[in-house]
Amino acid sequence: MTQTKLEYLIPLLMNLFKNGTEAIFFFDRDGKTIAMNPAAEDIVGEQVLFKLYQGESRALCATCRGYTSETEARTCLECYFQIPESENLSSFQVFLETKGKGMVPYTASFHTIDPEEGIRVFMLRDLTRQLQTQENLYKHKIMKHVIEAQENERKRISRELHDSVAQELMSAVLDLRVLKYMTQDDQLLKKMKQTEATMTRLLDDIRNLSVELRPPALDDLGLEAAFRSHFKRMERSYGLLVEFSSDLSQKRYGNEVETVMYRVCQEAVLNALKYAQVDTVQVSLTDTGKVLSLRVEDKGVGFNQGDAPLGTGMGLFGMQERAEQVGGSLTVVSRVGSGTTVLLQVPVGNDKGEGES
Repeated sequence: MTQTKLEYLIPLLMNLFKNGTEAIFFFDRDGKTIAMNPAAEDIVGEQVLFKLYQGESRALCATCRGYTSETEARTCLECYFQIPESENLSSFQVFLETKGKGMVPYTASFHTIDPEEGIRVFMLRDLTRQLQTQENLYKHKIMKHVIEAQENERKRISRELHDSVAQELMSAVLDLRVLKYMTQDDQLLKKMKQTEATMTRLLDDIRNLSVELRPPALDDLGLEAAFRSHFKRMERSYGLLVEFSSDLSQKRYGNEVETVMYRVCQEAVLNALKYAQVDTVQVSLTDTGKVLSLRVEDKGVGFNQGDAPLGTGMGLFGMQERAEQVGGSLTVVSRVGSGTTVLLQVPVGNDKGEGES
């Protein structure tokens, strides 16, 4: 390397050492600290820093909490400081008890840079953000699989209730009606009519439960039909009037998108019924060509968004999780006395989805 290049390179290396975000330690072959950069000084506590500058051998051990080996998630056995000078560890994970941040995971490298003097460099890069990103990604994937499994199980149970339980119960109701014509006993006829009425109500309950679990209209006809059917049931069962408007540019979207839209709407309308103290809710569906939007609005009592949610709070959490499942965003706006608005926006682009008819 020419003298000119050296003169240019040395200041760059010094800037990297002083201003770099990676912590850099230099040790001799006895494990004593030769030098460390400001990023390294920021990691360790004052007592450990003092020991390092005093040249105590293995002073870093006071703040190290182990590394990840091939057999242990965190161990001090066969410490990286004990490897021969001829060997280098290019990448491994180590845990340090840091100043002000607690125990932090780092990706580390441990190299001999001067074999004659036995000088080694120990370099650390904070892994907290990367691990948090991986953890969030993992949670998102798990939640997506859980929601998919939940919907598949709901669909299975819904079909079982409709095709098996409801059909068998309907058959029993018909048999009971036939039996009424086979006796003239007034007391027996009265009891049979009561039993028929009970079984008919039970049949209606089973059919309603089947639809609530997974409405056939959602799979067969799409969002608008499923929404209108659901709102009619809400009005018939609870007296809640839902003013519904729709401006969709296409009839079908992907199965996942339609399911998320339906479940979020179902939960938002149910929350309005339980907590808003209203008898009317406004629901709208709009498609701009790029974004599919669901808006559920009530003029009820509202709530302060900083307060703890009414109920368990799992409904809002579930809506948020479902929105993230399809890359959408969920916004809840509410004030005491001014009602509540739930807005779900999902990117759809020009893809008509799996369920297009």
